[in-house]
Amino acid sequence: MAGPARYQVSARVQGELSQAWAPLLAGLELAAQPDGTTVISGELPDEAAVHGLVAAIRDLGLSLVSLEARAIVPATTSAGGMA
Repeated sequence: MAGPARYQVSARVQGELSQAWAPLLAGLELAAQPDGTTVISGELPDEAAVHGLVAAIRDLGLSLVSLEARAIVPATTSAGGMA
């Protein structure tokens, strides 16, 4: 049986944020871009954490430009060679 899905996220917000903002944004990596935006990326433990990231972006007054979240579902293992 597979465990719960984790999520790989990549969000882009308006403005250039330093790493000092990372603790407020689920501890994810922040990368300022030449176009004046910042990419927030990394892995989150579940869908609730993705929603929490979006709420944090809103609560901090940041303008969300884009968000991509991809579920990472753990591989299932079979017992006794049965699929």
